[in-house]
Amino acid sequence: MKCKFCEKEAYIKLYHPKIPLCREHFIEYFERKVRRTIERYKLFKKDERILVAISGGKDSAVVSYILKKFNYDIQCLYINLGVRGYSDKCEEYVKKQCKMIDTPLHIVKIRELLGSGIGELRTTRPTCSYCGTTKRYISNKFAYDNNFDVVVTGHNIDDEASFIFGNVLNWNTQYLAKQGPILPGEGKFVKKVKPLYEVTEREIVAYASAVGIDYVTDKCPYSKGAITLRYKEIINQLEKIRPGTKIKFVRGFLKKRHLFEGEIEKGKINECKVCGMPSGGKVCSFCRIWDLREAVDLSIK
Repeated sequence: MKCKFCEKEAYIKLYHPKIPLCREHFIEYFERKVRRTIERYKLFKKDERILVAISGGKDSAVVSYILKKFNYDIQCLYINLGVRGYSDKCEEYVKKQCKMIDTPLHIVKIRELLGSGIGELRTTRPTCSYCGTTKRYISNKFAYDNNFDVVVTGHNIDDEASFIFGNVLNWNTQYLAKQGPILPGEGKFVKKVKPLYEVTEREIVAYASAVGIDYVTDKCPYSKGAITLRYKEIINQLEKIRPGTKIKFVRGFLKKRHLFEGEIEKGKINECKVCGMPSGGKVCSFCRIWDLREAVDLSIK
């Protein structure tokens, strides 16, 4: 099979649009798609300080590589969750990825910071639940403490489609109201954006291979059986039957998202009496989960 735009052998055949592309034209296509997402949703400006939340996996590795290639001012943050046999391996990949693009890397080790790793805490909350709360809190506080303008994550269209699908099934309208490629900053909440919002996991894997990015393929041991993975399987089956389902579903949601905006709770946002960060109650979820008595200091020394 030949590339649609030249006589070279095809590197990949896209499902939507249905075109074969050689390695060079695929890289060009992928990067143009990401740049268009940044511009369409006005994710950030050239003069903003950008913190990329990096995990060692393909998504964050690719988004940090592309933003560096686009000459954005980026630094990376890796949160070592203390998951034995997994987190340290991810850290080694993160170090290689940041060295490859010559970008500063900051590492926060949960076990050193909080005394326990993810999976070791005695709590009634599911592991993935308090892990998510911990990652969101630390990435936001690190960005806030160190004057970053925006936090970038590697969420792609497969992630977004499965998230929307799951929340529609359960009619979690408050989550739907806030879902999208950009979550504006407010007060001590730093703006969060998703440059890979309109590219698929398959395209990300192909791009990583095309430009020589090495990444962790292991899954977190606590993610086994996660319902979001089942939602992804369902969405992928629909995509095979009708290519373009994911992008149409997500873009269609964005056009109708205003229907859910009235579901956002307008309650007073307090300052956590422990750490001073935004909280719905007297103590924020992070400080409550980890039973903290004083704020964690995440400023760069």
